[in-house]
Amino acid sequence: MSNWETMDGSGEIGCPVYNLIPEWNDLVYRGKWKEALDRLHKTNNFPEFTGRVCPAPCEGSCTVAISDDAVTIKSIEYHIVERGFQEGWIVPQPPTKRTGKKVAIVGSGPAGLAAAAQLNKAGHLVTVFEREDRIGGLLTYGIPDVKLANEIVERVLQS
Repeated sequence: MSNWETMDGSGEIGCPVYNLIPEWNDLVYRGKWKEALDRLHKTNNFPEFTGRVCPAPCEGSCTVAISDDAVTIKSIEYHIVERGFQEGWIVPQPPTKRTGKKVAIVGSGPAGLAAAAQLNKAGHLVTVFEREDRIGGLLTYGIPDVKLANEIVERVLQS
C-alpha cells in the first residue's frame, strides 16, 4: 500500500508524488517560506506545474477534515512557488561537480524534464530531445493554457 491509497483499497487519496505536505504546511504557518520551498523541492522537481494542474487528492485525505474543512493544499503549494519566484529563490543550480557522463532524454514532457533535472543534479550532462518545435511536451501542447500557461512552462525552463 502506498501513502496515497485508502486502507481498504477503495480509492486514491493523499499525495501520489509523496510531497511532504505536513512539513511544508507547518513551515508556511510559521512564516518560513524559503524553507517551505526547499522542502517542497525535496520531493517535487516542478511544483510550479503541480500547484496548477494537480487534481489535489491530498485535500480529501487532510486530517484536518476530520473535524473541519480540509486545508487547501494545492493553493498553498502554488503560493510557495510563486513566492519563490518573486523573492528570487528559484534560480538555476548547476551541480558543483560533473561526472563527465552524457545522457539523452527523448521527450520533454513532465517525466522527461523531471528525469533530466535529476540526472543534471547528479552531475551528468543531459540533452533533451523533443520532436515538436519547442520543449515542454504535454505541458506545452497537452494542457490548456487556462490551466497551465505556456509562460509558466517557459519560466520554469529558464530557471
